[in-house]
Amino acid sequence: MKLRKPRPEVGVVMGSDSDWPLMEATVKTLARFGVPSESRVISAHRTPHLARAYAASAARRGLRVIIAAAGGAAHLAGVLAAHTVLPVIGVPIEGGRLKGLDALLATVQMPAGVPVATVALGPAGAVNAAILAIQILAQRRSALTVKLQQYKRELEAKVRKGNAQVQLQMRKIHG
Repeated sequence: MKLRKPRPEVGVVMGSDSDWPLMEATVKTLARFGVPSESRVISAHRTPHLARAYAASAARRGLRVIIAAAGGAAHLAGVLAAHTVLPVIGVPIEGGRLKGLDALLATVQMPAGVPVATVALGPAGAVNAAILAIQILAQRRSALTVKLQQYKRELEAKVRKGNAQVQLQMRKIHG
């Protein structure tokens, strides 16, 4: 008997396969919380028909949130948001001559009626996109809320441990 793979709830879309090393953290964070996801490489400019079809079919296929990562012109999140009623989270990718500023501005500056939630550039943005998607899903799944509360406690413990280490170093310096 074959076990059935859970249906993806979050779609992770990137404009290029070169975005995968960053977006892998998104997929791993989702998996850590037990949220099934799918990943695709779709370009807003080179494969616009695929972007439209992906977004238009997302809800019907069971997705509840889309995370879109792109650099440069970074129109991917906006194009996907234009073709779905699902929440779309944009991850601007660092790089190029403007070091990601162009991607950040393109992702965050959406016209009224086509929202894209935008997270930070870089690794923090990749993780935060997953956490935001999980928070959205947790509105209907109390088990995810419990996992998020535990995650927050782990973050707090990490900061407390870091502070204790700094205080120890300070005592060594100041005697």
